[in-house]
Amino acid sequence: MFKEAFRTVGHMNDEPRWLTAEEQLVWRSYIEAATLLEDHLDRQLQRDAGMPHVYYGLLVKLAESPRRRLRMTELAKYAKITRSRLSHAVARLEKNGWVRREDCPSDKRGQFAILTDEGYEVLRRTAPGHVNAVRQAVFDRLSPEQQKSLGEIMRIVAEGLQPSEAGADLPWLR
Repeated sequence: MFKEAFRTVGHMNDEPRWLTAEEQLVWRSYIEAATLLEDHLDRQLQRDAGMPHVYYGLLVKLAESPRRRLRMTELAKYAKITRSRLSHAVARLEKNGWVRREDCPSDKRGQFAILTDEGYEVLRRTAPGHVNAVRQAVFDRLSPEQQKSLGEIMRIVAEGLQPSEAGADLPWLR
């Protein structure tokens, strides 16, 4: 088995806390479901709007922000991506006319990403199909109790993974 192969490495003093058979099933089910869900949502958004799921999330965040604008660093932090990856994504969204950038008057290095009216319209047209894909893939398959449990579990996992920004190697700080 897999973990027996690593016992022969011999340079580690402490034996890892290997997953139990049940934990391994849970973990692999999560990985498979997360991968399939992200692919499902990407395909739906590519088909309906010509954009990947991560771009849709950026447009949603901008739509929810005051005056439909957000500093690029805050947008990268929200999306949990590097500033370089965000810059590339925003460039693609700008090319489509869905987002524009504007320099920050109080900080010469800062920029705002701003959702355009055209971007807002794309989001408005795309949202019903996207929410339908999410509903069919997740919520329609779960009882109300399972939905509540899933929400609680995901909040606990997310809270445990929230890094403190002091000295952390966070994508949005790169």
